[in-house]
Amino acid sequence: MRRLPLRLLAALATIGALALAGCGTQTAGAPRDPVVPGGDRTIRAAEVMRLTEPHEQTGMTLLEGPVFDVHGELLVVDVTAPAGEPKLLRVNVRKKTSEPVHTDARGTYTSAQFSPYDGRIYLTDFSHGDIVSLAPDGSDPRIFFSGEVDGARMNPDDLAFDREGNLYLSDSRGMSEGEAKGRVVRIDRAGKEATVLADGLAAPNGISFDADHRGLWFSELTQNRLSYLLLDGSGGVASRHTAIRVDGGIAQTDSIAVDADGNLYQGLHGRPAMAVYDKYGERLATVEVPARAARRLESATNVAITPGGTRAYMTVSGPDGGYLYSFAALGRGIRQSNGG
Repeated sequence: MRRLPLRLLAALATIGALALAGCGTQTAGAPRDPVVPGGDRTIRAAEVMRLTEPHEQTGMTLLEGPVFDVHGELLVVDVTAPAGEPKLLRVNVRKKTSEPVHTDARGTYTSAQFSPYDGRIYLTDFSHGDIVSLAPDGSDPRIFFSGEVDGARMNPDDLAFDREGNLYLSDSRGMSEGEAKGRVVRIDRAGKEATVLADGLAAPNGISFDADHRGLWFSELTQNRLSYLLLDGSGGVASRHTAIRVDGGIAQTDSIAVDADGNLYQGLHGRPAMAVYDKYGERLATVEVPARAARRLESATNVAITPGGTRAYMTVSGPDGGYLYSFAALGRGIRQSNGG
């Protein structure tokens, strides 16, 4: 999720308070270019559709967390949608149509993911520190986790699951104050036990398992860096190191996806583009929207790659609204390429 302005965070909190007070298959798209070994090439993304317009109440729209369901339709969250407007949408990318799935009076949802354990949709509520789950059709909302972790409430941003259904979260605590108080948090699949795996982080944002589920990649928005957290196989940490430093200029590191070849797709806030790296940190490509469209767009937050295919769908937002753009990924889509 992009860094939200302080005025918007305040507005979202006000909206929530007022409400509580009563108030894949592959499709046609940009052609796939050959990979240039050792070089950074440009991949041109093509517009699929406009999904949302800026909301009058919040002054903006911000799409995030794309994830394919078992029927090949794409779920997307709108972070800044006010109460009564769709906060989770389902998109038929072939027909270029969308429908509302869920809204409520409180949540500021920044990611969506399906659990491999119970098949439900899990949403991170950035403003309130909750993890909310829904039935696959968007019904039966439940609070899966709420409350403090090691004495502090979370600002959960992105989400990843291990094979057993345990949750791993980027906690952007301290982002609004500009303080390095963020964390990576593990929550067991029962929602009972929360463990801090890393702390002292600068607005951690993207989080994804590597292709082999051996470790976690996570990004820090205000440091423009990606780190690798090697896990010990028992829910703990074996080691951690800074893996990639992103030369983003005014852009900052947002969400992360990983394909079957282990390549990382790093979303950018401040530029409607994504940077693609291999697992050793070599910059392989930059995914860009057309220059004319880029003038009215500000971020490419996240991407979902069609499971088993290479067609990728990128969430892009800005003053012109919220869009889906498509491009040919460098590797096949797997669970780690799908939302978070």
